Amino acid sequence: MARRSWLDESGETTLIDDYARQTGSFIEAMTDGKIDESELSQQEARLVELMKKIEPKLDDDQHAEITELLCEMSAYNVMQMVHMMHQARPKTQFQG
Repeated sequence: MARRSWLDESGETTLIDDYARQTGSFIEAMTDGKIDESELSQQEARLVELMKKIEPKLDDDQHAEITELLCEMSAYNVMQMVHMMHQARPKTQFQG
């Protein structure tokens, strides 16, 4: 399988979200526009399986760097979701 860059050509924007949106599991889960407990559990199971497969292959320095990468990616995803929710909120307040 050809290596796909994690970043765009400018090296400034992550492409991981784009790749994630192209996975079969994501497309299937998003078909109805909502994520239920089962879909969330299945995604976590896929994540855990990959972690168990990859983690033993890493030396200590690689492990530390990838752990930091995963934490920063997780923080970015949560921040992005909160930002999008904030942007989607009505701009006016109820004047009841």
